[in-house]
Parts: sequence; structure tokens; C-alpha cells
Amino acid sequence: MFKDKVLMITGGTGSFGNAVARRFLDTDVKEIRIFSRDEKKQDDMRKLFHDDRMQFFIGDVRDIQSIKNALYGVDYIFHAAALKQVPSCEFFPLEAVKTNIIGTDNVLTAAIELGVKKVICLSTDKAAYPINAMGISKAMMEKVFVAKAKTVDPKKTLICGTRYGNVMASRGSVIPLFIDQIKAGKPITITNPDMTRFLMDLNEAVELVLFAFNHGNAGDILVQKSPSSTVGDLATAILNLFESKTGSKIIGTRHGEKLYETLLTKEEFAVAEDLGHYFRIPADQRDLNYDKYFVDGIKEFSHLEEYNSHNSRILNVKEITIKLLELDYVREELELWKKK
Repeated sequence: MFKDKVLMITGGTGSFGNAVARRFLDTDVKEIRIFSRDEKKQDDMRKLFHDDRMQFFIGDVRDIQSIKNALYGVDYIFHAAALKQVPSCEFFPLEAVKTNIIGTDNVLTAAIELGVKKVICLSTDKAAYPINAMGISKAMMEKVFVAKAKTVDPKKTLICGTRYGNVMASRGSVIPLFIDQIKAGKPITITNPDMTRFLMDLNEAVELVLFAFNHGNAGDILVQKSPSSTVGDLATAILNLFESKTGSKIIGTRHGEKLYETLLTKEEFAVAEDLGHYFRIPADQRDLNYDKYFVDGIKEFSHLEEYNSHNSRILNVKEITIKLLELDYVREELELWKKK
């Protein structure tokens, strides 16, 4: 599907960009453009992959001209650039606005102007019923790309998005933190053992974006059905895997954290299409003819449940362990740990 095509990944030096590069460099893709503002990470990635089909562009989604400079000849965009850490966005919410909301609008404006055929925007479960600055900014990002999708003929530029939960072992996530604490001989720090989170790996994140690429309509949000676990059971599984006696300690909920995350709100569940392994949340096709908002409603949703990490399939410690061992990162760290 990407034969002789040029793909640009914004925020491409992150975990998702690296996973896409590993996947696509085994195909006949013409070029992968990595767009980000961190020259050190770009240099690391250049040395790691050492493939002439990868091109690197220094720029920032906050600067629309730097995006345009990188977009000439691009067929498709995977828009992954974002501020993702909940605590840092709590302390610097305007920075989240500039990157996650305004930055997304910049990417889409430039894509439409330069004739990019498809843009897939990556969102997060924290955008559903958001309570923290990161989630609020990503919820607004979703509103931006859904609204923007209505302004352009999808035959020229199709815009849609994905929403997914925690990506296991991604940079800044809890699994590398737990392993680092074990290696340092320190107890694992648990915010709340009853807190639940969706679990998906990087390959599943890539698959979701590819599913959106192949099946998404303008303004759609595609969601993967995912299992979840409690933070306490996840910690136990990691301690068991590493045969660690460091134990754990509860430190309390951090700034802006939820007890559980939601992938589909009640309101979205009412209109979502079940696609088997995925849900499609279609864009509301009403326009600013306000009469439609008063005359034409949608299905009743008061009886529906949201789809969250408390009512999805919750894995036990054994199942979590199996899923952890599917991760290259965990297997590599475990091998190094056993050699000590």
C-alpha cells in the first residue's frame, strides 16, 4: 500500500516513530521522513537504522513554515508529535495547547495546502472524559481534526484519527520505570494498586494506525479493543519476572491521574460502529444549521456503559506476565538482569 510513497511521521523520533520505521523499512516504501525538533534523537535514529530511505527534518509543529518545508512530495502523514506526560502538562498547560492543539491544526493546514493524501492523527484514552491538561489538549486535538476533516474533500486529503491506551514500554511509561527501580535495588513506586490501565504494545499501536489508514473515513476516530490490568498486578508481574525482593511502596495518585481510563464515552458508544477488533466513532455530520440540533437527535445513551479499563477484560498476573514477555524491551532487560 506504500509502494513508491513518501510517509512523514511527526514526532518521529518517539517510540511510535521507531516502531513504524522498523515495520516499513522491510517494505517497498519510497521514503520515510522523520519530523521532530530533537537533533540528538534524530542522530541516534539515523545511526540505528542506517537506511537512505529515511530522511530527517528538524522542525516543530508549532511552526507551520517548518512543517511546509518538510512536506513537499509527501503522500501520507502519521501525526504523532505531542506533549504526552500528564504531570508536565499539568504544570505547563499552555505548552500542551501550543503543541497538541495548535500544532495539530498547523500540520493539517499545511497538509491540505500541499495536497497530502491522508493524515492519521494519534490520540489517547485520556481525551475521553478528560480531567488533566494533557487529556483536555488531546480532546481538543480530536475536535480540531474532526472539524478540519469537514473542510476538505476527502478525495484530496482524508483526515482521521486513532485513540488508544497506554503503550507498553514506550518512553516515559511505567514499565521501564519499574524495571529501572528494580535494577537500582529500590522498591517499585505504585500510585494506587487498584488503578487500571489499558495495555497494548507498539506493534498493536502501529496496526491500529494502519487499520485507520485502510478503513477510516473523514473525521473518524478508530479505537482498538484492549485488555487492561491493575497497576498493582502489573507491578507484581514485573517483580516476579525479575525475581526481585525489592517489593513496592504506595506513593499516592499524581497530578491529574484517573483511577481508570476510558476509550469510548457513553455518548460515543451510542453512535460507534463495532468492527470486531476495533470501534469506529464516526464524525457528527450535522452542520451549523442549528435547527438540526433541536429537531434531529441521536440514539438514547443513558442505558449504555462507557468502555473503560475497569469494565474491559482485566488480565490477571499470569496473563500480564505472558504479555510482558512478548515485549522485546522486557526480554532484553531480563536477559541482562540474569547475566548479573
